[in-house]
Amino acid sequence: MSAVTPDTSPGTGPGTTLAARLGNRRLVTGLAFALTSAVAFSLSGTLASGLFATGWSPGAVVLVRVAVGTLVVLPAGLIALRGRWGAVRRNVGLIVAYGTLAVAGAQFCYFSAVQHMQVGPALLIEYTAPAAVVVWFWLRHGQRPGPVTLAGAGLAALGLVLVLDLLSGAQLSPVGVAWSLGAMVGAATYFVINGDETTGLPPLVLAAGGLVVGTLVLGLLGLAGLMPLTASAATPVYAGTSVPWWLPLAGLGVVTAGIAYVTGIAAGRRLGSRLSSFVSLLEVVAAIGFAWLLLGQLPRPVQLVGGLLILAGVVVVRLGEERIARPEPVAEVG
Repeated sequence: MSAVTPDTSPGTGPGTTLAARLGNRRLVTGLAFALTSAVAFSLSGTLASGLFATGWSPGAVVLVRVAVGTLVVLPAGLIALRGRWGAVRRNVGLIVAYGTLAVAGAQFCYFSAVQHMQVGPALLIEYTAPAAVVVWFWLRHGQRPGPVTLAGAGLAALGLVLVLDLLSGAQLSPVGVAWSLGAMVGAATYFVINGDETTGLPPLVLAAGGLVVGTLVLGLLGLAGLMPLTASAATPVYAGTSVPWWLPLAGLGVVTAGIAYVTGIAAGRRLGSRLSSFVSLLEVVAAIGFAWLLLGQLPRPVQLVGGLLILAGVVVVRLGEERIARPEPVAEVG
């Protein structure tokens, strides 16, 4: 006599329908958080460019950005913790790794890379992080990517090459490539830890802890002279308008650090590390849009085509993840 497991696909019963609705809601909110995070992160380059033009060093901008983000997120993180300091003690190593690699390491390595090579190739290497996440889960957890996921990754990679306009040729420096790979490791760490729901740490707590550690690490790098710190009170200009020097710094801290990290962690918890990492590629597309609006840097048609390919790649990766999450029903013979 054979017994077939009940069909658990969406819409087959009241309980399943509720589960499907909850799953869809989780997907929608996860995508909303991921897009918010990508757009928030994407504004950092444009805001920083205005400050660089007035004499700010990249290290000083990053340090102030992370420090202001810490001041914004830390009070909310303490409230979200609700006195559960045991969860913090159990995850001290994770928080230190997150702050060191995902917050401070990724940014320090990227700015070190662009001192030796062009921005486009450095970004391309750093944004291979989604592929690194896929490989990590394959080797560490046996989650082999299916053909649909691989096809989506290929589309996204091609789109990234077009968006960064690398087809005209670029000069690579071995030292710059090494720093860019370090930035990639930091970014991949960010996505892997964000998607871990077993830590017991609320997103606000993880973000606050990571920003605190990141601020300390970047501060030590500055004090040691490894990261030049130069500031200026000159007035930056955006879209032809002069603004106070503190305004872009506030935007960098509140939006591109505080909001970006909190929503990024919330997205990882809902979408998982792999899908959220691919959605984050839209950050590059949004960055081009902000550079167009605020700095007058008009995107080329090939970059617009690349943006569409990245979007298509994200959609295809989502379909691939859905197939992994919903295996076909298995018949049991007894």
